[in-house]
Amino acid sequence: HSVVRNALFCLETAAGEKENHVYTKALMAYAFALAGKEDKRKALLDSLEKEAVKKDGTVHWQRPGKEPEVDLPYYRYRAPSAEVEMTAYVLLAYLTTQPAPSQEELSFASLIAKWISGQQNPNGGFSSTQ
Repeated sequence: HSVVRNALFCLETAAGEKENHVYTKALMAYAFALAGKEDKRKALLDSLEKEAVKKDGTVHWQRPGKEPEVDLPYYRYRAPSAEVEMTAYVLLAYLTTQPAPSQEELSFASLIAKWISGQQNPNGGFSSTQ
C-alpha cells in the first residue's frame, strides 16, 4: 500500500536525523522490525544499546537529563511509565526479527525482560496502562 510505503519512507528519513530522542528510537526500531527492515532495526538497536542503563544484571532506557534514582532502605524504586513503555518497545524490537533472534539478542533481551518484570507492582500490573 502506498500509505504504508510513504510512512516507512517518513520513518527512514527521521531515522537519519542526528538527534533522535531515545523514545523515538525505540518506537522506530520496533516499527522497522515489524516492517522487516532488518538493517534499520539493527542500526537503531545498536544506537540504543549505547544509551542503555545497565545496572544489577538488567538493562533499561530512561529519558535524558532524568534525575538519578535514590537508593533508600526499604524502598523499591519504580520507573515512570514512559520509561517502562520505551524499554518494552526495545524488547519487542529485539524479539521481532526474521528468521529468529540470535542467541546474543535473546540473552540481551532477557536482561531487558528482567528489568521490566522488576517494575511490576504487587498486583502484577504496572504504574499505568501505557
